Amino acid sequence: MEYIPAKHILLRTKTTAWFGTDHTVNLYRGCCHGCLYCDSRSDCYRNPNFDQVTAKANALTILRDELARKIRPAFVGMGAMSDPYNPFEAELLLTRHALELLNAYDCGVSVDTKSDLIVRDADLYQFIQAHSPVICKLTVTTTDEALAAKLEPRAPSPARRLQAVEALARAGIFCGVLLMPVLPFLEDRTEQVLDVVDRSADAGARFIYPGFGVTMRPGQREYFLQNLDRAFPGEHLSQRYLARYGNRYRCSSPRARTLWERFAQRCQERGLLYQMPHIVSAATRNYGDRQLTFFD
Repeated sequence: MEYIPAKHILLRTKTTAWFGTDHTVNLYRGCCHGCLYCDSRSDCYRNPNFDQVTAKANALTILRDELARKIRPAFVGMGAMSDPYNPFEAELLLTRHALELLNAYDCGVSVDTKSDLIVRDADLYQFIQAHSPVICKLTVTTTDEALAAKLEPRAPSPARRLQAVEALARAGIFCGVLLMPVLPFLEDRTEQVLDVVDRSADAGARFIYPGFGVTMRPGQREYFLQNLDRAFPGEHLSQRYLARYGNRYRCSSPRARTLWERFAQRCQERGLLYQMPHIVSAATRNYGDRQLTFFD
């Protein structure tokens, strides 16, 4: 594992729109899941070696000192730029120790991951949830194991992620699924989306939050399209994407409106939250006037 210097770990966000968090923490840089569509590959993030995971030197000491200077507890998002549960975390324990610090300083946490390693820290999420909001999100873009193996070649399988949701739910932790991106021409048939909804509900998820499309911008676009053609030879997917989207950043599924209608109906039938204000409200409602600060 290589370490890179860091001046700050706890960063204030410009908006609380993403699950109500007001700060972010990224202990690692880069990701080894190999997902074809990852927006964090974009040139604007200046990480040409994205597939190599590095850790930030003295991250826990810096985080401790920054938390100690906070006037009020933060609601911290983890996993925005790098999965906090990459395979190296099993031994390095940076994420686990960061959660211990967040717990000690009465902070809430919202975490994004594709790894079932998150279940290891169920005890810490329980401790934090006793005093502050917790939102655990497992990304599941498809329940088709063969398709996922092509699109997310080194990530834990969808089945393992849904098993992690089930384990967290059994532990009483507020958790759910990120259904994003839903790739046009590959994952955007109605039956595919509804199967993710049903499997998530069966696992005990409290919510499922969708994105019916994908983003493409310089750096990430080239990688995505090139590797689509390698993963699906003869299907001319890069040509189909370029013909429809060109150089657009937000590339919505051509079925987005229909998908949303069917998705929303099924979520209501299965008792799943699926709109951001409702998800954040459910996660934060038991913490008094703290929740009023999440939308400053």
